[in-house]
Amino acid sequence: MGQSIAFQKADQLKKKPEPGQLGFGKHFTDYMFEMDYTLDEGWHDARIIPYGPILLDPAAMIFHYGQEVFEGLKAYRAEDGRILLFRPDKNLERLNHSNERMDIPAIDESLVLEGIKRLINIEKDWVPALPGQSLYIRPFIIGTEPFLGVHPSGEYKLIVILSPVGSYFGDKINPVKIYVEDDFVRAVRGGVGFAKTAGNYAGSLKAQSKAEELGFDQVLWLDGVERKYIEEVGSMNIFFKIHGEVWTPELNGSILPGVTRDSVIRLLKHWDIKVKERKISVKKLFKKAEKGELEEVFGTGTAAVISPVGFLKWEDRVIKVGNGRVGALAEKLYDTLTGIQTGRIKDKFGWTQEVSPDPEPVAE
Repeated sequence: MGQSIAFQKADQLKKKPEPGQLGFGKHFTDYMFEMDYTLDEGWHDARIIPYGPILLDPAAMIFHYGQEVFEGLKAYRAEDGRILLFRPDKNLERLNHSNERMDIPAIDESLVLEGIKRLINIEKDWVPALPGQSLYIRPFIIGTEPFLGVHPSGEYKLIVILSPVGSYFGDKINPVKIYVEDDFVRAVRGGVGFAKTAGNYAGSLKAQSKAEELGFDQVLWLDGVERKYIEEVGSMNIFFKIHGEVWTPELNGSILPGVTRDSVIRLLKHWDIKVKERKISVKKLFKKAEKGELEEVFGTGTAAVISPVGFLKWEDRVIKVGNGRVGALAEKLYDTLTGIQTGRIKDKFGWTQEVSPDPEPVAE
């Protein structure tokens, strides 16, 4: 597109939160990146402006028809002070896949990545440095045309906001308890399950509340047709270590193609561990567990990186995985991925990109 990125300086900067009090998704930085789309101009007016409320018409189509997509990635502070992004190109590529499914105009991935890097460079003092901490990056696109009619919006807004976050697990990774949902359905092939769109998450909230009432942390979804094949956890892809092999549900159009999922598969193959992407029935999985063949279960995602699973509940059966402790493979994957992300371990895969320090931008 060849667009420049404007910068509007804030009148006053925020007080930064204490490093030990970050939590997840509670605090937001001083600036955000924004672009607009119209049919006449396409994507235009790339700018970095002070973080703040956005003004939308009550008839904006996002409110009525839910045309929205989003992404989640992170920036990490290396021990030598550098700021590193982990596979941001894959997140923006996936954002365009979501755009295509939700009939939203494609973005210029290189321009948006440049905007994200400039935004982070301006906000570099917000990138936390304690172990397990990072700067969470949330790009999202909403339909903004004021019109009540079921068709794609003719106007859109892309926004990127930043949030310093603490370790998802605290000082160490701990196993979670997973509830297998066999009543509600998350997605079906031909639907929008593979897209990162708000409706997928809104439709999962009832089951998540149900799981929490039963004392479980997350929901493991089954396929929407036969209700017997494992798909994904509410916020993660899922992996099973069985007899020395690692199994994970194959991408079938109703499962989100996770960037961390892909990274884990590539690492496992690099370590000569056999990986099978296949259909996995929950009945077969529980039989494997009863025979003592289920060695580890773990989820993968940007927020937690690796999330070991200690307990699985399906119908009236509950199985304990690995005596409820973190498995050796999950721990190795977590240490390796976080090591690459923070520059402690050499990146042999070309996954990290440095946010180069730039001169202070001139406000327009």
